[in-house]
Amino acid sequence: MADSRNPISTAQPPCADTSWHIDAAGWLAAAEQIHSPNYDERPDADDVSLLIIHNISLPPGEFGTGCVHDLFCNQLDHGAHPFFEEIVGLKVSSHFLIDRLGHLTQFVPTLGRAWHAGVSCYEGREVCNDFSIGIELEGTDDQPYTDVQYARLQQLTRAIMERHPRITAARITGHEHIAPGRKTDPGPAFDWERYLESIKTV
Repeated sequence: MADSRNPISTAQPPCADTSWHIDAAGWLAAAEQIHSPNYDERPDADDVSLLIIHNISLPPGEFGTGCVHDLFCNQLDHGAHPFFEEIVGLKVSSHFLIDRLGHLTQFVPTLGRAWHAGVSCYEGREVCNDFSIGIELEGTDDQPYTDVQYARLQQLTRAIMERHPRITAARITGHEHIAPGRKTDPGPAFDWERYLESIKTV
């Protein structure tokens, strides 16, 4: 069923085991696809070598509102909440979003440059959007993420690493690590040990 907020979106079963493959264009069949306009071409399409974990909730601390989707598609009603007035004109996106129930949405193909990292630096290299993939977890810095979010994140990460082998476990980081002092997500509530252990190959 098409998402009413975006006429070109297509829904796919988020848990279909046979669909965890990112195609040549950079789309994952297992994800619901809602195309964000907030992306452009990478300087080097072959240089996808970093995975960044974020969190987001809109309004802050509220879940399941659909406002994150609206933000990424430039369809947010800025009169619906006082906080939204602070982000008028903001154009951002992420490649993927995993909500509290584990539903996975893809907004930008992995070959495209999503606008998720902002001013950033990883191992001396700036403008991380150029060479990274961004995953947003619906959540806050200080509220535990759900078990199903970790399970879906594991599946997604493995699919990304298979499609983009330059991304290894050593090249996965948090938004807080590439923009210290400016960003704090995914925050202390995110269990890095649990996550990284889960993506180890057997």
